[in-house]
Amino acid sequence: MTQSFGCNGLDASEYITRGKISLPFRSPLRLRPPITHHPRKLSFTAVSSSSGYAISDQELESRGFIFRRTINDLNLDHLNSIFVVVGFPKRDTDKIKVALEHTDSLLWVEYEKTKRPVAFARATGDGVFNAIIWDVVVDPNFQGIGLGKAVIEREWWRSYFKRESLTLL
Repeated sequence: MTQSFGCNGLDASEYITRGKISLPFRSPLRLRPPITHHPRKLSFTAVSSSSGYAISDQELESRGFIFRRTINDLNLDHLNSIFVVVGFPKRDTDKIKVALEHTDSLLWVEYEKTKRPVAFARATGDGVFNAIIWDVVVDPNFQGIGLGKAVIEREWWRSYFKRESLTLL
């Protein structure tokens, strides 16, 4: 027994034997309306410190962390070791240097006791509308104490006030 598709009285076997490639829809195609909002629920953390950050610069400094915004004292081999330990591929340090020289803004956190970077983020953009934060990493030995949040907050604010939008990668 064959099922009738109601199109010119032909059934499935007749479509196949007559060389038809596709079968007609039983009902008209209905497209869904475009999504005008993001389906995920977003949550935000309230910031109560007077600096506008979840963790103030003074609090981080009291724990032995120093913010740096230049590559002058940044040991690229140490930075590369953080990239590798968090799962990034090992990078050529000469290429890292070129990338950092072409970066609009960077921020890294030095641990005073070891004089080594323990957190890092950088931002690039078009100088007018958009900025992107790249390479956000925190040494696993220092994860969970707010350093990642600290570098993102500070890079976000710096980039936000210069541009109309910011993308996090």
